[in-house]
Amino acid sequence: MPIPRSRRRIGRPRPTDLVDVDPYAPAEPEATIPVHRWRQAPKGLATRRQLRERRLRPGGQDPVAVIECRGGKRMAFLYEIEKAKPIRPMTFAMEVALDKAMAARQTCPKCSRRYYHCLPLRTLGSCLECYDGTPAAPDSYLHHSVGHLAVAA
Repeated sequence: MPIPRSRRRIGRPRPTDLVDVDPYAPAEPEATIPVHRWRQAPKGLATRRQLRERRLRPGGQDPVAVIECRGGKRMAFLYEIEKAKPIRPMTFAMEVALDKAMAARQTCPKCSRRYYHCLPLRTLGSCLECYDGTPAAPDSYLHHSVGHLAVAA
C-alpha cells in the first residue's frame, strides 16, 4: 500500500515563511540615529535653536541624534556644533523684503497707520481704533510722512 501524500495547501505560506517587515525602517541598520532623553544629550550636540543662539546654522549636515522631550511627545534633532556654519548676514535686499512683509502685517488698511506690533487683520481686518473705536496710544504707532507710506502698500 502506498504512503499517502501530506495534505499541503498550495498558495498559503507556511508560518516559517512569513517575514515581519517594517515599511518605515531605514534600509541600512546603521542609518538609525540615537535617541537621547531630556538633558541627557552628549556634549558637542545642539538643537537648531541652540545653534541659532550661538549665531550658527546646521549648514547642510544631517542630524546625528534625536532628543525626546515631554515623555516622548516632542522631539528635536541634534546637530554637531563643530560642523555648524555661521549664519548668513542679512543683505540690504533681505532687509527691504522683511520690512515690506512686516509693514503688511503692521499697517491698518483703513487708517494707514503702521503700528509697532502686528495687527489682527485676519479676524478684525483693521486696528482696534478703526474696528470698535478703542483709542490707540500715541506711542504704539509710527507717525509717517506721506512718502513713507509707499513701503507699507
